Amino acid sequence: MKSIKSPILLMALGLGLQMQAQDYSSVPPKESPMPMKPEMTEIWEPEVKVVTPGKQLGDAPSDAIILFDGSNLDHWVSQKDPSKPAPWKIVNNDHMEVVPGSGGISTKMKFGDCQLHVEFSAPDKVESESQGRGNSGVFLQNRYELQVLDSYNNRTYRNGQAGSIYKDHAPLVNAMRSPLEWNTYDVIYRAPRFKEDGTIDTKATITVLHNGVLVQNNVDINGTTFYIGLHNYPEAHGDDVISLQDHGNKTQFRNIWLRKL
Repeated sequence: MKSIKSPILLMALGLGLQMQAQDYSSVPPKESPMPMKPEMTEIWEPEVKVVTPGKQLGDAPSDAIILFDGSNLDHWVSQKDPSKPAPWKIVNNDHMEVVPGSGGISTKMKFGDCQLHVEFSAPDKVESESQGRGNSGVFLQNRYELQVLDSYNNRTYRNGQAGSIYKDHAPLVNAMRSPLEWNTYDVIYRAPRFKEDGTIDTKATITVLHNGVLVQNNVDINGTTFYIGLHNYPEAHGDDVISLQDHGNKTQFRNIWLRKL
């Protein structure tokens, strides 16, 4: 009876024969290590996607989601009752203004990792001081607040001024413009990741440029930015809305766009 060899055994035998047939040399190459060729480190595929940038600094690129361009509030709803439209007013088809007492507004769409551009201005008339001047906030995933405040010649607690992650990280510098000028936030945000049991795996991180000046340098967000108490991650969550806060001031917003990352 003929013996039957398994496919694995036959492959091993073939490999052994190839190794025996290979010529080995104990003479080193003329150049050691051998020189690299340029094409050995070139990656051609897949080709990088083309995105057309905005014509001017701050304009939305071609792949952005336009959340507000001054014409309408179609992308926003009432934070108190998401079944109702956003209760803030549009001024001159250019910007929106908080209607004090009406409550915050939230996007209809939910987001996680993103690049976000927001422009804001304090009320034209300077009133009050500290946290009473031009107060609002941008809440990423409806939990983590990037503070909006009139911090121009206005002293308050450092982890609550403009550019702060509210009561979590003070800004590196105060780059606020005067109340009659517009400010920009350019944000790179990475959402938190959670383990299967719901506990935190990696914290959310954020980088913020305020008027082109770096004020948050890839910092960890330590949890929900509570007004009172320590910050923490009480429960796992996925993508969620972006919210703008009504803090009783007529703070103004314009040119809001986002890119999913």
